[in-house]
Amino acid sequence: MTSGNNGATTPEDDDPFGYLYADGQANGAQPPSGGGGYGYPGSVNRVRAVGQRQYGQQQPTAAYGQIPQQQGAYSQPNAHYAAPETHPGGAQTVQQQPAYSGGSGSGGRGGGPNTKGLLIGAVAVVAAVVIGISVAMLGGDEDTGDKGNAADSTPTQSQESTAPSPSNSNSQAAEDDLPTIDAKALALAGGATTASDVKGAQADGGVYVTGFNQVGSSVTWSVNGIPKSGKYTVFVGYSVPGKDQNATLTINGTASDSPVGLKNWANAAEGDYEKGWTKTYNWIQLNKGTNTIKVSCEQGNQCDALIDQMWLVKGWVKS
Repeated sequence: MTSGNNGATTPEDDDPFGYLYADGQANGAQPPSGGGGYGYPGSVNRVRAVGQRQYGQQQPTAAYGQIPQQQGAYSQPNAHYAAPETHPGGAQTVQQQPAYSGGSGSGGRGGGPNTKGLLIGAVAVVAAVVIGISVAMLGGDEDTGDKGNAADSTPTQSQESTAPSPSNSNSQAAEDDLPTIDAKALALAGGATTASDVKGAQADGGVYVTGFNQVGSSVTWSVNGIPKSGKYTVFVGYSVPGKDQNATLTINGTASDSPVGLKNWANAAEGDYEKGWTKTYNWIQLNKGTNTIKVSCEQGNQCDALIDQMWLVKGWVKS
């Protein structure tokens, strides 16, 4: 089979513009005329006027600028749907009135927002906030008060420490009926003895212990009636001749590491015992019942002092 021109016998050979060419004219191509097609004779006519071709029974296409007709006119009933009330025996339609009528009052039904209720609610919220703040402030004050009332009274000194008081009087400081003793009731040892020549002693009859200025001299107090074991303060009334002195303190047979400080708190002139009367104290621990308190002149002490009284105070105090 040789190649050649088989003519316009098939759709793919149809050239709508064949009449413009010599070979097309030779094969009988004609220009379009009337409403028919154009091209080669016997060619497949695919051309359709606008709106003639239908696919799947679609509605004709409307001309440009015209509104195509809808399936059903607007506001006309659709043949496929009818409201229930249009059928025989159908339910009647009842229009309900809106719950809110647009009124501005708060007392009638269907009225506007309850502004009074909103105001009460706002006031309640503010009151709750104020109460909460007040409670928090009171709680903070209580915490502060508790801290302020907590006394930090724990001494940093040893069990029997010496801390003399610069007082010019040796007045008796008995507390809770704790005992006091004068010089003449003390047990004396070594070279210690009593006298009353120097004025100013607070003991009964102005009696005091002298001769204390030598090693081995001592005064001992056997104190009865201690109500319970615990902390106590022992005071010693004394006079020095214008210069500091010291002695050894022994509680129930145990010597304290802290001496009895017999300082010149009265600022008396040297040799003036009469102007040198004052007092000192030591913090000690006592047992319930009977205890022995001893003040002595030992090696290393400076004991040139007169002693007139001794007394106890409950707890560790300074006066």
